[in-house]
Amino acid sequence: MEETKREERERRICIVIPAHNEEKRIGQTLKEYGRFFHYVKEDVEILVIINNTQDATEDIVKQYQEQYPFIRYLNFKEGGKGFAIIEGFKEALKGNFDLIGFVDADLATSPEAYYDLINNIKEDGIIASRYLKESIVNPRQTLSRIFVSRIFNLLVRILFMMPYRDTQCGAKLFTSKSIGSIIDRLKITQWAFDVNFLYELRKAGFKIKEHPTTWADKEYSKINFMNAGPRMALSIIRLRLVNSPFKFLVRLYDGLPSRLKLSYLLK
Repeated sequence: MEETKREERERRICIVIPAHNEEKRIGQTLKEYGRFFHYVKEDVEILVIINNTQDATEDIVKQYQEQYPFIRYLNFKEGGKGFAIIEGFKEALKGNFDLIGFVDADLATSPEAYYDLINNIKEDGIIASRYLKESIVNPRQTLSRIFVSRIFNLLVRILFMMPYRDTQCGAKLFTSKSIGSIIDRLKITQWAFDVNFLYELRKAGFKIKEHPTTWADKEYSKINFMNAGPRMALSIIRLRLVNSPFKFLVRLYDGLPSRLKLSYLLK
């Protein structure tokens, strides 16, 4: 009887949205996510993590918070997508949530597509993938973006033996138990964050499913993928070294004077 009640209870879900200078995009995202999750049966909280922002992001979030009480936010002076997600996870773990995930602020993943993850999570986690046969990507990605993403994914597969075709899609969802088990191990806050996160989950024995998604590239994209490519690749190599017998090489690098360091090797 107690088990039946547990199954019938509404799931509590926290969706973290990292937001760095997102005044051009966060309003439409909160409008659509707020309107959609106002009507679903699950108990959903949208937690916006504003970080290192100098624009009107906070004012816009406040407006939608008044309209949708399940929208909440925290504001940090520090920045970085990984940092924001980690802080969002820590905050979410204080609540009685069954599932905790994150989605990018650009609305590339619609609330309907994110809800599809919620409806299909069967194990410890589920990640949206743009490169599965059933996925819909509209408009089609540029050749340069596809090239960079495929090279990056090949590096991830070779260095970390992970089977996923898309570690970087900004829509993921996990059980609170899995996140709580590895939250203190997450140290990478920029380019390699998603890979670090998934790698730690797999090392801890959690099962993560890759799921087809509907994804739409949006205006005001902040990333030049040809310029970002070397940073992404070197971040992955650094992460592999950190998780190997050769991690002393990273310590030696960190000890060098700033003028001798390559900017590409930022954490």
